[in-house]
Amino acid sequence: MQTESDPRHRAATELPNTGAPVAIVILAAGKASRMGEGARHKLLAEFGGVPLVRRSALTALGSDAASVIVVTGHRRREMEAALGGLPLTVVDNPDYADGMASSLIAGFSSMCAARADGILVMLADMPGITIAHLNALISAFGRAGGEAVVRAVSRGKPGNPVILPRSLHELVLRLEGDVGARTIIATAGVPVLDVDIGDAAHFDVDTPDDLMAAGRAVQS
Repeated sequence: MQTESDPRHRAATELPNTGAPVAIVILAAGKASRMGEGARHKLLAEFGGVPLVRRSALTALGSDAASVIVVTGHRRREMEAALGGLPLTVVDNPDYADGMASSLIAGFSSMCAARADGILVMLADMPGITIAHLNALISAFGRAGGEAVVRAVSRGKPGNPVILPRSLHELVLRLEGDVGARTIIATAGVPVLDVDIGDAAHFDVDTPDDLMAAGRAVQS
């Protein structure tokens, strides 16, 4: 595991010669306030003995992505410990309390992201996302020549993850507040390709009940 502050930092893996290499940025910086006061952070909750943040990172690392970046913030030392030993880059976002935009900017500003034609934005609290889902999105991006937005949907309803092409990166770097890239996707005039991955596109973990449901789903 590398960090952006390490002067020896370089991409964890070489970019494949596909013409449209994709880096995955995993957002894992939030406070998880909906879990309740004093509750264990949802990304440190274990599924089969593996913390959720590590599970998400392992899924990303198993995909066809060129590199994996995890953006941390709240309780970052614990997140880094949970990610220990994995061939990825961790980027700390000290401004995580400002909202999602700051984490997107931190991830998109990393050196690994700068080498990619597309950035796949993955939320760390979506345990239903599989390697096959990520590869389906990455494959669609490659077939589009790296010039389209590719987003996961379920029954026609947009969800996550989403791949943003290089042409939109500068717009992401201008975001402010607790917003994602949805407005950029809607207004930038870039083609959008939808890939149906089923219920996993909308299933995230926000509350203790969600954690219980996710645990049952993982074990089934």
